[in-house]
Amino acid sequence: MLKVLVACEFSGIVRDAFARQGHFVMSCDLLPSESPGLHYQGDVMDILNLDWNLMIAHPPCTHLAVSGSRWFKDKQQEQQEALEFVRVLMESPIPMIALENPVSIISSRIRKPDQIIQPWQFGHGETKATCLWLKGLPKLVPTDVVEGREARVHRMPPGPNRWKERSRTFQGIAEAMATQWGNINA
Repeated sequence: MLKVLVACEFSGIVRDAFARQGHFVMSCDLLPSESPGLHYQGDVMDILNLDWNLMIAHPPCTHLAVSGSRWFKDKQQEQQEALEFVRVLMESPIPMIALENPVSIISSRIRKPDQIIQPWQFGHGETKATCLWLKGLPKLVPTDVVEGREARVHRMPPGPNRWKERSRTFQGIAEAMATQWGNINA
């Protein structure tokens, strides 16, 4: 059994996938969890050093994703703070780390991702390039390559919850993380 921290997750999708595998797992976000389960509502820095074996981190991409590059010139300070948060997460004293983000400036300012995955590799007929920066973990192996590759997430209409819907981890990816990385001895 691993002690798993799922940082910056309000949905509980990744947390619940690891819990179903029998691990001690806690999600953490400034928002409350959308599903019942062990969740710390607050700053991840409060619990980052609690002797975790594995951290799956989903830092906010608002000031990092290249999809918003047209606004980069107007948010230099926010971007530097976001990059520093990413660095702290990546350098935390946790032996196994997966940091997830869309294609972003993390690649040019910190380092290239170890892997880029797509939902269609894990049972969802959609496209959404997701970068993984890994420490002490192997690359995820696709579990269910499917057809019908639609850019649904990219085409979501504007609205107050668009950011929430775009930030959710696909269930198939969460299950692959829990199954593949949850079986590694810490």
